[in-house]
Amino acid sequence: MNKTEMKEAILVAKLEKGLTWADIAEAAGLSVEYVTSACLGMNHLEKEQADAVAGLLGLEPKISTLLQMFPNKTWDKPIPTDPVIYRWYEIVGVYGETIKELIHEKFGDGIMSAIDFSMDIDKQEDPKGDRVVVTLNGKFLPYKSW
Repeated sequence: MNKTEMKEAILVAKLEKGLTWADIAEAAGLSVEYVTSACLGMNHLEKEQADAVAGLLGLEPKISTLLQMFPNKTWDKPIPTDPVIYRWYEIVGVYGETIKELIHEKFGDGIMSAIDFSMDIDKQEDPKGDRVVVTLNGKFLPYKSW
């Protein structure tokens, strides 16, 4: 079994048990965004958290072991065609340079870390149509001169 098969087993068990990602994250004691990413194979969990997730889902111990393995973060397509994921590429394409300019203006020459990082995804109800609220929070890492 590999991380791809782990992901499929988790998705099937989640559906069969009628669980939400929030239910699974609660069992792990971590944010829903991070646990979802780990279950999809893009992050890892420590043993206690992995055991809790596998146990809640009623999956074999091998799933816990795979959840603990460090991921190989790769993408199969240069630009995904799934509409939700593609929109993120569109946002970066349209606003990426703006984001870069404003980060440099406010912080200096550097980047936002995707390692010292957190993310929150929320729903904001609106009579004109519900809104997706995504907060990305990363440590500023200045470039150094040497």
